[in-house]
Amino acid sequence: MGSGFSAREKILSGVCVLFGVTLVFTGLHLPEVSAKEKVGSNLFDELKTFTDVLSVVKRDYVSEVENKKLVEGAIKGMLATLDPHSGYLDPDFYQDLQVQTKGEFGGLGIEITIKDGLLVVVAPMEDSPAEKAGVRPGDIVVKIDGKYTKELSLVDAVKKLRGPKGSPISISVSRKGVSDLLDLTIVRDNIEVRSVKGRYLEDGFGYVRVSQFMEHTADDLKAALNAMVKQSGLPELRGLILDLRNNPGGLLAQAVRVSDMFLKEGVIVYTDGRVDSQKQKFFAHGRGTEPEYPIVILVNGGSASASEIVAGALKDHGRALILGTQTFGKGSVQTITPLENGGALALTTALYYTKSGNSIQARGVAPDIEVEAAGAHNVEPQNATRSPIGEIREEDIPGAIQNPSGASEGNGAMKKINKTPTVRPDLTSVNPETENIGEWERKDSQFQRALDLLKTFRVFKGGEIASST
Repeated sequence: MGSGFSAREKILSGVCVLFGVTLVFTGLHLPEVSAKEKVGSNLFDELKTFTDVLSVVKRDYVSEVENKKLVEGAIKGMLATLDPHSGYLDPDFYQDLQVQTKGEFGGLGIEITIKDGLLVVVAPMEDSPAEKAGVRPGDIVVKIDGKYTKELSLVDAVKKLRGPKGSPISISVSRKGVSDLLDLTIVRDNIEVRSVKGRYLEDGFGYVRVSQFMEHTADDLKAALNAMVKQSGLPELRGLILDLRNNPGGLLAQAVRVSDMFLKEGVIVYTDGRVDSQKQKFFAHGRGTEPEYPIVILVNGGSASASEIVAGALKDHGRALILGTQTFGKGSVQTITPLENGGALALTTALYYTKSGNSIQARGVAPDIEVEAAGAHNVEPQNATRSPIGEIREEDIPGAIQNPSGASEGNGAMKKINKTPTVRPDLTSVNPETENIGEWERKDSQFQRALDLLKTFRVFKGGEIASST
């Protein structure tokens, strides 16, 4: 069991691309296979069938097909039968994916997934071209540059959406409550992810929004907390709102560091898989831990993977109160194995577990206090035709790995996730660094409730009720 990260490892935890999968850069691992397994699997008989098909296609197809196209297509098809997060990364895409962890890349700035062969937006990134163009969570990307996306693989879709800064792209989206397709032209830009935005609120309370877990997220978060303490004039904060809504994940190492920032000891998260090398534990340490002020973490259906690890860790340790709606449920680990052709294989190899032994996969993190976002940013007109997609979670994606304890039950305490479509807060309408706090509370009911809880906690803790009666 490991307790840290080696120099060769980089683990990325996310919903699915653009900030895709959890990545572990590692060498090729070929498990030993017994003679009994070889005979029982009839692998070589099946490979004979494959080579027969390959030969017929090469000989009889209406036009000549490149060997590379046939082989890559076969690999993609094989991996697509496993789960939504396993896949083949061609050399160009693999190189781009490594660049993403630096926090800058060329594209639109959206997180996407696939459901029933449809390309669905999980969330646009803050201040991205997609957000500015009006792309919203739950939108179905029906066309890219006039071509239908039905049955397009996730990797291929991302390749079409990515591109150099300044290049335009047209997408057509289907949206709940809108009968016709919405045609949007978006100019690609260099997506520079500023993952942390902080704000000193009032009376010793602070707010931090983490939109992605990138290479410098933990350091930026620490700097934001220190700046708020300095601004307050107090020795420490009296309470913190940590906003992880619509956060699709990012680097696991940063999720661990952020969790460690608020925990003195104990297991933060552990992984368990069939191969011993995938069994790892990550621990909290006392050094550098923040004071034990109250914390409210905001989550919703767009909070996934690395953000679920942070929320789950602080919840299990009793360090924070979780407020909002059920999280996405992306709790699987993908190991990236570089290939000789410059590409890579992303293969699901383990699941994440919180300190209490609960798997996040297909279940997510349940809030301690469930608060729906008030109002909708996509108002449904009367007599409008409904789009087939609403809120998307991991368990809704065909082929998703089920929770090992059952997708709907956790130690007898977890109730079935409410399938009624939920409304996500329109985070694009609030700039946390400049918004008037009163107006902010009016726009964002979840933020308002979190701030009220912090104020109430202080009243009870300080005995101010008795002194005011």
